[in-house]
Formats: sequence, C-alpha cells, structure tokens
Amino acid sequence: MSDSSQRGRMGLCLAGGGITGAMFEVGCLAAIEESVEGFRASDFDVYVGAASGATIATALAGGLPALRLYRALLDPADIFFPLKRNHLMRFDFDEWRRVFATALSAARRFAQSVSSRPLETDVWNELDRFWDSLPAGAFGLDAYDAFLADFMARRGIPDRFDAMPKTLRIVAYDLDTGERVLFGDSEHAHVPVSRAACASSAIPILFAPVRIDGRDYVDGGLGDLAHADVADALGCDFVLVVNPVVAVHVSPHSRAVPTGHGKMPRVRDKGLLWVYHQSSRIRLHERFAAGLDRFRAERSGTELVLLEPDGSDATMFMHSPMNFAARREILALGYKSTIAMLRDDASPLRRALVRRGLTPRA
Repeated sequence: MSDSSQRGRMGLCLAGGGITGAMFEVGCLAAIEESVEGFRASDFDVYVGAASGATIATALAGGLPALRLYRALLDPADIFFPLKRNHLMRFDFDEWRRVFATALSAARRFAQSVSSRPLETDVWNELDRFWDSLPAGAFGLDAYDAFLADFMARRGIPDRFDAMPKTLRIVAYDLDTGERVLFGDSEHAHVPVSRAACASSAIPILFAPVRIDGRDYVDGGLGDLAHADVADALGCDFVLVVNPVVAVHVSPHSRAVPTGHGKMPRVRDKGLLWVYHQSSRIRLHERFAAGLDRFRAERSGTELVLLEPDGSDATMFMHSPMNFAARREILALGYKSTIAMLRDDASPLRRALVRRGLTPRA
C-alpha cells in the first residue's frame, strides 16, 4: 500500500459512449480495484465526467466501489442500481405538443401560399418549414433525473457538489453559445449533481437538451480528450482517461463485422446507422488523438494514461450504445482488457501505478 505523498494527486476522466460506454468504464475500473492492493476507484482525488461517464464519475466521487457497480450491472436481479430502459426512453410530452402546434402552423402557411399563389409557390422552400417542427430530441431525461436523484439519496451520495467527498466536475455544453460549462465550479456549484449529470448526458437527436437556470445544455462528451485539462487545472499530476468510443478496424480479408445476417466483411453491410456510427467514431477519435498529443506536449509535468477498447475487437461496435442486453459482454470486455494491461510489465497503466506505489497483484 502506498501513502498519499507517493501517489501524488490523481484524477480520473470518464468520457461518453452511451450505456455500453459506461459499462466498459465500470469493467475497467473494477479490474483496477480488484487487482491493485489498497486502492479503490473512489480513491482518486478528482473526477471529471462527461455524457454517460458523468453518472459513473458521480457514483465514484460519492464513495461507491467500482466492484459493487460491476456486480450490480452484471446481475439483472441485483437492485443496487436498478436502471431500466424506461428511465431513459421516455417521451417528453411538452416537446411533442410543441411539435404538433408548430407543424399545424407550418401546414397552414403552406396551404395559404399554395392557394394564393399556386404557380409561384416554391414547394421545397415551403416544406423546409417543417424541419423546424421536428422535436429537439426523441426523448426527455426528466425520468432519469428522478431515478438518479433517488439512487443517490438511497446510497448516501450527496446531490450537492460542495458536499461530495471528492472533487467532482461534470461537463456539458451550452447549446446557444457553444461554450463548455463545468458543473461544480464556483459559478455552477448550486446545480444539483443529478441534474448536471442529465445535462451532460443529453445526446443530440436522441435526447432533448436539458434546461437549467434558463439555459439549454447538451452532451458533454463532445470535447477533446475527455476534458483531461480540467483535472490538470485542479492540480492533478496523474490523469487516467477512459475512452470507450473508438472506430472498429476491419481487415479486408476477414468477416469480422457482426450483423443480423451473420458476420460480414464490411461496415456498410451493417446498414445506415452503423455507417453513421463508424464515421462519427472516426472523426471523434481523430480529435481525441490530436488532443492527446497536444496535452502531452503542453503539460509535460502531468502524466496521462489512456484506456480504450482495441479497435480490432468489434464487441463495442456490435451493439447500439443504448443496448441494455449487452451489459455482460461489455463489462467483461472492459474488465479483461484492463487485467491484461495490469499483467503486462510494459503497459503504461501498470508502470504509472507502480511509480505511485500501487503494485498490481500477481
């Protein structure tokens, strides 16, 4: 067991990736907790959470062991963290009433334009009005907000940033200004932790923006390098970043892409949504890699270690980010891949922990 002076100030940054991303993060942290003598995932000094990583960061900063979360998520009968699909996939009826009202207004204007100037009407321009009648998101997060607040109350986790046992920052973006917001800093310390986690989790299109103090907030996972600069600014000399979102790497000579029709050789064989997912992952990971290089160049005094899935393993890519049924497979992937790193004397993770007096068990 090491003392705190040898460890230094340690930060944990958890990125997004939906439900499957959160499962991967829990698997990684459970492996560290189980394998490293005298260390728990709740022993970091600073936690930074974005998107689905905000919920995991909240639980750990509140003192919950990663292994307890791992067991709860592994077993559907365990009610420690009883998250259900309907806590997330619930319609925002106020938003859909707005959709109905604005669509009727657009239809009336279209009818008036056609009836008054039938030969001059630009049909496509008139139809464009209907785009503005689409909902701000398919679902709302109020039910998840209530679930998370109740879970925190039952498990003894404060819903105030200033009452948290450890320093916690939750990242979201202001939809109207594009600015990054750090819930938990002096300006936003009054916002309930559960509400901030929901704001950070508002993935565009899937979830409507979350309104706080008259502002609309969306997904905090949009930033480079999982906001490791936040942990650095809070005095950490070691930052562990867990990033579940990577592009899959498919060999042209293999049939490694799992589809509903069997394993296929190309991503396009999985259909439109997965082509979109892959292109998004490629773009995000390029930004992530560039951010990593920039961080290491500009902050040479802060050691950063990155944990992420192997792109040649299609497990993370096989399932929708909101797939509850894949929890066992994703938890196991995070756990086993991290155990392999801890056993490898040359891995950056093991070497960083050993330098801090945290030696993994044989």
